[in-house]
Formats: sequence, C-alpha cells, structure tokens
Amino acid sequence: MKKKVLKLTKCVCILCLVCLCFVFSLNFYVKGSTKNQILSEEEVTKIENVNAILVLGAGIWGDKPSHMLEDRLLEAISLYKKGVSSKIIMSGDHGRKEYDEVNIMKEFAIQNGIPSEDIFMDHAGFSSYDSLYRAREIFGVKKVLIVTQKYHLYRALYIANKLGIEAYGIPSNPRKYGGQTKRELREILARNKDFIKCILKPNPTYLGETIPISGSGDFTND
Repeated sequence: MKKKVLKLTKCVCILCLVCLCFVFSLNFYVKGSTKNQILSEEEVTKIENVNAILVLGAGIWGDKPSHMLEDRLLEAISLYKKGVSSKIIMSGDHGRKEYDEVNIMKEFAIQNGIPSEDIFMDHAGFSSYDSLYRAREIFGVKKVLIVTQKYHLYRALYIANKLGIEAYGIPSNPRKYGGQTKRELREILARNKDFIKCILKPNPTYLGETIPISGSGDFTND
C-alpha cells in the first residue's frame, strides 16, 4: 500500500512539474515574442498612419478613473497631442448601468482637451481579447498603438499580432501600484489563457454594427 501511495505521489509531483514548465514556457514565449513592439514615447512619435490609440480599461472609483487607468489616459492624451494619432478608443467594461468605465474615460479625456468626436467608446471591452477583436471588427483598426501598464502590454500585443493587427505598445506606469505582485502572478495565467484563446479565436462577448474609426466618435455616445 505504501509503495502505491509513493508511486501516486511521485506521478502527481511529476505532472505538476510538467504543468508548471508548460505554464512558464508559454509565459516566456508571449513576453519574448512581443518585447520589441514595446516602444518609448520618442520611438512611437516616428510611427506613421496609426489608426487609433487604444486605451484598455482598468477599473474606476465611483466617477473617477483608478490610478492605473488615469495613467493610461494621461499617456494616451499626451500621444494624441503629439500627433501620434487623431483618434482614441476607450475600451472598457460598461456591461451594467451602474458600472461605466468608458464614459468616465471619455469625460476625463475631454476635460484634458481632447475633442469629443475624436474619442470612440467601446462599451463591450470586457477583456483584452474582446477589446482587440472589436477594435478590428467594429472600428476597422489595422494599425494601433496600445496604452497600458508594461506587464499587461505583452499579452495585449500578442493578441493583436494573432488577430492580424499591426500593433505597438507604450507602457504607462509612472508610479508604483498597490497589489502589483498579485497582478504579475495573475498575468502569467492570463497570458496562457489568451495564448489558447488566440488559437481558437472565438468571437468576443458582443459584436455589432461597424463604426469606422475614420468617422466621429460621437456615434458611440449613449
């Protein structure tokens, strides 16, 4: 009986080790395959014909953006004013009436001098995958600059690559954030999840009618 238990324990340990190797291997692959697409602000300003700056949602506090989201918005606003692109897509969670990331994101940008018609809201950006998929299918984006914190950029860029979008990223982390170690650990699993998702390429939670990025962002107002 003892030998059977030891043998079973050994098999479980080997299986766990194999799974861990697989998880970390995919994590390193996603990071390694996209690291050269993460650029500095100086490098980004040299890129031409960027259809849109895509800001990924990151939570709100009441009627204000969280610190992480505020930093993403400020970076996007700076890039817009430097002429990197004339359009910004605010992609976030507006799945419930009482929780509305995208309108708060748009209002923040308007208060900082961005014209309303140049700001598109993606109300169904429930995940990074959904945000990139909808940027391509709803807004017709072919070349995009993604703005988020660096730890998140690798995965977002990987998704964009697999969806056939020419993408570049700029990190927006000018300060430290509480709970970042937990986020980094969760991101390892998220990279694995989206690696598989990009193989299967399911439709996002919602699609809908096309709203060309060449038009007015006010068509996305609600």
